Amino acid sequence: MDLLIAAAKAGDRQAFEDLVRQTYLDTYNLALRLTANEEDARDVVQETYLRAWKGIRRFRGDAQFTTWLYRITANAASTYLSRRRRQRTEPLDTIHDMEDRRTEARPEEAAESAADLAQVAVALNGLAPKLRAVVVLKDVYGLAHEAIGAELGISVTAAKVRLHRGRKQLREELDDMLARSARAV
Repeated sequence: MDLLIAAAKAGDRQAFEDLVRQTYLDTYNLALRLTANEEDARDVVQETYLRAWKGIRRFRGDAQFTTWLYRITANAASTYLSRRRRQRTEPLDTIHDMEDRRTEARPEEAAESAADLAQVAVALNGLAPKLRAVVVLKDVYGLAHEAIGAELGISVTAAKVRLHRGRKQLREELDDMLARSARAV
């Protein structure tokens, strides 16, 4: 790959095309994870390789080429998504008649929702108190990490770590509950 990089830096388009072929799948998968949409991911990949071609002469080799390319992909995805948010529109043919979203109009969904809430409450109660507190403050009350840290007398980093661990344990417990209920049926 080093020979291809050197040739591409010298302006060899074929060498750059070979680099694209070697890195495309990983670049596309990263773009897809960042955008969560196949069409958007393809646009981001195209922008990534355009930026890479324009900036290949500035690639110093301090990091691996793929790391440099991942950084370009992340920046391209961020730019693409922020531009997309500003220009968000919905085509007229996708607008449907307004449906009654009140739970009284859909009792079967209300029952399912109540059952889901009960499962979440049980799983939440199974968390260690220090993890439960952070999850509730963030996910129920919407507090920022800084506010959670101040509220609980912990650092912002500790709040982030506890939130990650709490959500992970909560997800695992809910998955276990779902698997147990599926086996019971």
